[in-house]
Amino acid sequence: MGTVVSFDVPDWAGQVLDRAVLWLHWVDARFSPYRDDSDVSRFGRGLVTLEECVPELAQVLAACADVAAVSGGYFTTRPGGRFDPSGYVKGWAIERAATMLTAAGSAEHSVNGGGDIQCVGDHGPGQPWRVGIADPLRPGTLALVVTGRDFAVATSGVAERGPHIVNPHTGQPATGLASITMVGSTLAATDAYATAAFAMGPAGWDWVESLDGFEAFAVTPGGETWQTSGFRAYLG
Repeated sequence: MGTVVSFDVPDWAGQVLDRAVLWLHWVDARFSPYRDDSDVSRFGRGLVTLEECVPELAQVLAACADVAAVSGGYFTTRPGGRFDPSGYVKGWAIERAATMLTAAGSAEHSVNGGGDIQCVGDHGPGQPWRVGIADPLRPGTLALVVTGRDFAVATSGVAERGPHIVNPHTGQPATGLASITMVGSTLAATDAYATAAFAMGPAGWDWVESLDGFEAFAVTPGGETWQTSGFRAYLG
C-alpha cells in the first residue's frame, strides 16, 4: 500500500517475524486501494458484496463507522468520493502485527509503518522508546521526540505526501494544519483519530483535547504549535 514497514525487536527474534510480514502482505492484497483485484477495490466498484469479501473488511468498516461517529463525520471511508478505508487499515494492520509478536513471547518491540508506530514494552531495560516526529515545514529535521512505553504514535500531515487528507464536509483538501501527531495506547484508533483531527484543523482542537487516553501535538502552516494538556508527559 505504498508504505515501508520496519520491525525493531531488541529482546527476541524468530519465525513469527516471517508470519507478521506475511500478514502485512495479506493485508496489502486484500485492502490496498491501488490493486484492482483487492477486496477493497472490488467492493468499492460494486463487483462483490460485503459478504463475499474477507470477514476482516466488515470488522474494519464497523470500526471506521465508530470513528466517524466520534469525530462528527471528519473521518470517512470515502475521501474524495472513492471507497478507501486506508485511514484505519494501516494502523490496524501494524497494531495486529505487533500483537502477533507479543503472542509469540516478545515483551519489547515496535512496528513502524511509514512513521506510524506501535511500541510494546521498553526499548531495553529501563529505556523508553524514542520516536522522532518530522518537522512538516523543514524537510529532514525533527519537530520533537516523544518517549514512552506501551504506546502508539501516528502523524497526519503534508511532510511526505503533500495535501492529501480531505475534509469530508467540504470535499476539499484540509489545509488548516501542517501536521498533527497523536499518541495513544493502540495504533488503529490513534492513527484514525490523527486523520480526523487533521481534517478538522485548528477548529478541532477542543475535540482532540476531549479524547480520553489520547494526546496530540500540532503544527500550523505558519509554524505555530499547539499541544494537549497531557502531551508533555511524552516529551523526553
